[in-house]
Amino acid sequence: MHISFITSHFPFHYSRSVGGIGTSIKNLSDELISLGHSVTVFVYGQDYDEKTIEEGINIVNIKNIKFKGLSWLLTRKKIQKVIIKEHKIFKIDIIETPDWEGITSFINLPFPVVIRLHGSDTYFCHLDHRKVKWINKFHEKRAIKKADAYLSVSQYTANLTNTLFGLNKKFTIIPNGINTDVFKKSEQVNLNEENKHTEKSILYFGGIIRKKGLLEIPHYFNKVNQGMPEVQLVLIGRDMEDKLTESNSTFHMMKSIFSTEANHKVSFLGSVPYQEIKAHIENATICVFPSYAEALPVSWIEAMALEKAIVASDIGWSNEIIEDGVDGFKVNPKEHDIFADRIKLLLQDNEVREKMQINARQKIVQNFSTKVIASKAVQFYNETIRKNA
Repeated sequence: MHISFITSHFPFHYSRSVGGIGTSIKNLSDELISLGHSVTVFVYGQDYDEKTIEEGINIVNIKNIKFKGLSWLLTRKKIQKVIIKEHKIFKIDIIETPDWEGITSFINLPFPVVIRLHGSDTYFCHLDHRKVKWINKFHEKRAIKKADAYLSVSQYTANLTNTLFGLNKKFTIIPNGINTDVFKKSEQVNLNEENKHTEKSILYFGGIIRKKGLLEIPHYFNKVNQGMPEVQLVLIGRDMEDKLTESNSTFHMMKSIFSTEANHKVSFLGSVPYQEIKAHIENATICVFPSYAEALPVSWIEAMALEKAIVASDIGWSNEIIEDGVDGFKVNPKEHDIFADRIKLLLQDNEVREKMQINARQKIVQNFSTKVIASKAVQFYNETIRKNA
């Protein structure tokens, strides 16, 4: 089977950072190739048009067309033209596209189109209590309605998407997956000496942005620092603007919340190459993810696969990943005292932390391994192709 994907970002070998959608497509693509399928990924929004092959994946970079007032339509028609050209040469059986931006709203293809919900702009604006642009909601709703089949990375995302768009679509739930043979504990952590630390540490990795709960983290760490001044906090991710205050740096806003003492124990590494993330996770004692807006976060799965106990948000999607107190802790991000107490418990009680780490790894291997996910995806693709024959 020749399976293709449309995405606006993808973890190329030279990528310094990449979002969850691109990572999840790469993880699935690798496993599909190992099963003997062909994979082509169409990556729009790139600096130039180019075709390459990386690790067996055919990658087609597409540069957007800029033309005032018509960029959205001309770019979609260009994407359509590029995909059909590839189809005529290599025969594509099915294509999967995320709900973000509704890129297929005006794209028509001669084979089945699957929409997978990773979280649309409409969805994230709702969770972030921001007003969505009407044009984004229009394209996203149209793309969903036009699709031939429907997937979602979580039931929570499927239910909320149906509500927000006034739809009643039946979504098959296939979560994001990771290669648990790659994301497994190493005998030795390979990091530069400047990034290593011997004391206990708390790690957050992901976008440095309000919707991920970053402005709550200083409150937790200030409380942890009061009783455990030796603990370090490590932040990894691209610093982003804050749309609510129009500040051009979320990290700058965070620095103003840290106490003077806690601030000395904070290391902000910015974006790091995706290939180095694994080592940073392994170097940490625990991970924290107090997010307000997710669909099914790959970062949580990666940390748990590497046997890290995590303290994370208790909102919606988290129920489909974490069993509270068994393979992680779930806390309302605004409950600063409780969140900090869970962090301190994991840092201080080795027995609790180690038991949770083992359970976390088992959960991911059983439910979120790409071997499990790819098998479900292939079955879904075959059924979709058969129904649309």
